Amino acid sequence: MTEVLLRDRRILVDGRPELLLAGEVHYFRLARADWADRLDQLRDCGGDTVATYVPWLWHELPDGSADLTGRTHEQRDLAGFLDLAHQHGLRAVVRPGPFIMAEVKNEGIPYRVYDEHPHLLPITWDGAPISTRTIDYLAPEFLAAADGWYAQVMPLVAERLAPRGGPVVAVQLDNEIGMLSWVTNSPDLTDGLCSDFARWAVERYGKDTAATRIGADPADPAAWSATLRTPVEERSLALHDDLGRYMRDRYRRYVTALRTSAERYGVTGVPFLVNVHGTGGGRGRTFPIGISQLMESYRGQPQLTSGSDYYLGDLTVTNVADLYVSNAFLAATHDGDQPLTCLEFEAGNGDYGEDLSTLYPPEAIDLKTRLCVAQGNRLLNLYLFAGGHNPPLAEPVSDGNDRIAFTGERHGFAAPVSPEGHLNPTYPAARRALHAVRGVADLLADGDEEHDGFALGFVPDHYLTEYHHPASSNRAEQVAELERFRGMGARDVLARALLLAGYSFPAVDLQTRAPGGAAQVPGGMPPVVVLATAPTLGSHVQQRLVDHLRAGGRLLLHGPLPTRDHDGTPCTLLADALGLRADGWLEGGPHYFPSVVGRGWAAGPAEVRVGYAQLLTGPGERLLIEVGSGRACGVEVTVGAGRVVMIATDYPCHLDFWRAALDRLGVRPRLRHDASEPGLLLTTTVDRSGQRLLHLVNVAPSAIEFGLWHRDEPVLSGRRLRIGARAGLMLPAGIRVGPATLLESSCELVARNGSEVLLRPTQAEDVAVFATDRPVHADRGEVTVADGRATLTARAPDGEPIRVSIG
Repeated sequence: MTEVLLRDRRILVDGRPELLLAGEVHYFRLARADWADRLDQLRDCGGDTVATYVPWLWHELPDGSADLTGRTHEQRDLAGFLDLAHQHGLRAVVRPGPFIMAEVKNEGIPYRVYDEHPHLLPITWDGAPISTRTIDYLAPEFLAAADGWYAQVMPLVAERLAPRGGPVVAVQLDNEIGMLSWVTNSPDLTDGLCSDFARWAVERYGKDTAATRIGADPADPAAWSATLRTPVEERSLALHDDLGRYMRDRYRRYVTALRTSAERYGVTGVPFLVNVHGTGGGRGRTFPIGISQLMESYRGQPQLTSGSDYYLGDLTVTNVADLYVSNAFLAATHDGDQPLTCLEFEAGNGDYGEDLSTLYPPEAIDLKTRLCVAQGNRLLNLYLFAGGHNPPLAEPVSDGNDRIAFTGERHGFAAPVSPEGHLNPTYPAARRALHAVRGVADLLADGDEEHDGFALGFVPDHYLTEYHHPASSNRAEQVAELERFRGMGARDVLARALLLAGYSFPAVDLQTRAPGGAAQVPGGMPPVVVLATAPTLGSHVQQRLVDHLRAGGRLLLHGPLPTRDHDGTPCTLLADALGLRADGWLEGGPHYFPSVVGRGWAAGPAEVRVGYAQLLTGPGERLLIEVGSGRACGVEVTVGAGRVVMIATDYPCHLDFWRAALDRLGVRPRLRHDASEPGLLLTTTVDRSGQRLLHLVNVAPSAIEFGLWHRDEPVLSGRRLRIGARAGLMLPAGIRVGPATLLESSCELVARNGSEVLLRPTQAEDVAVFATDRPVHADRGEVTVADGRATLTARAPDGEPIRVSIG
């Protein structure tokens, strides 16, 4: 019997923190004879857990019954697949929908649900039908149908839960909730939903205020619904703001209903998971929209956590900050027990259309894996690990192929393991990545990322932009403005500069107060907050920043001065506290090139062109001057005991400039290097006994050579390191090896067993330093002893691991 718990942002299995390395294998797309082969390939790749969707559409038969044991088709034998995974020593994560996506038709919902309840297909803006086959999640008929599905599948899963001796360690509730409506800009606006929205608005604001904000009487269903579907322009911002907030509550109630149903049918004692969507086109700039939509569904819910969907393709200087910030923003919305997980960790070569328009380099998976585990992801699910074939529907629907999915007969042709079981180049890359992680899994499972004394501000309401009525110019302007300035800053420069300058940092949810009034971040509000501002910023967030300054906190603000709340109400609380006013806006264009020049600590060798400059008046030291006007667009201001550096222009990604700005606010990086070219990321993790891993990730297209310092002490006695192009290292520091401590090494850990350790060489000449009074033996290299330390120096041109024993 195995106990699985979420505690202290860790996954505890029988009380011990564990890292779950999973791969998605769809039993329903594979012949039974192939199941064992794919599970063995997953084990060989370094996985210890198999994940799978369970498609309602496939398991429900024409007579309304469900086959989950293979009595009608071997590829419906969910029970057999889970039992086989258990026999192969694998754990399991089960994902039974109701919605599963996975290219399955109707996203996995049986056709008969739509046939029996056609009114469940929502209408949207202007009363038009939606363009996707989604459903009003809280419609009683759908909840009843979903409960009926859970009544079939959950008892089978419950019998195989880890606490009952089975393989299942977690269960996902639904999939990518709210995604379809967002990506099509088609909010569900059924009569039932509009009525429920009226109830919510009256409870939140009172009848009169609700009527004023929306522009219709909530007691008049016809007028209320008509106004929601076709907003009045002067009420558009308030209506969109309230619609997004209502949807958050709606998704929360939906997840609660699914969890209640799953528990009623026996699924207890393992964590539940909610999948957060939002990456696309190789970028993560919209991922926080998914966080904004779903955070109320998982935040603070016991034994439930979120999981990310990361489809970022390659990892380069373009998007590495997207991945880092996405992890940080997601963690900022978790409580003290909820760990990061990734439920769809892109693992294939990217040729999703079988048109060879895209092929990702195999090393991308290694880079993304290393960065995610460094930030505390406790579960990674390679998606899709193995391809397969789409079986025919139980009843033909004459849609061109009559199969369960719309990709044709084959599915997952970009996966490391092809539908026919062949391995593409991403398989060995995934294997290298997972085995590298496996060697230090215990340190990662119980380790936390260390940070540099500041946090990136996260404003979830800045991402409350999933809907905009096509005819609302006010809303279109607001959305465009937020998309330009929010999150990572204009042109993504803010986050990219912080990361490539060598800092590691968490995020802080500036909207949500934890019990006792602290901002939602471990340890409370950090002394320094870095925020990408926009003209729209909620009054409660502005006030929190003002309070932070008056208490002695410091701010680095990048973007325009905030002047209004999300519903369009004027709000200048922060500007008033700073004493600043906007007094002009210069926008670059094809024939106009605004430029700025630095003053004081911001002085540089030359003026630089910028895309925009907001001219500021007020107190403080002028840091950046717009050349044409001679006016300030960057200032440093003192507010009470606090200090603000305000950069109201999209200053380029000059790393020395951004380092100087943070230094001015008292931030000193604990790690630094002297590489001449950008692309090297630095961070560390440390477990609760003080064992540390140094994470180095090079996303540049060329090798980097550098010296490294930790808290101003040279690493490896000043020995220079080299990381190849697009490669990473996890170097040990202070790791226990029997009676010795591995103080530092240029080698990666492959394995530890008692007083033996296996080290993977990474340099032309490697070194490992042990603190011990026992003899140190190595199967290659030279060991020298001095002052209670044994130093191993070795050359391993073949790259074979070095075996070291103590005593």
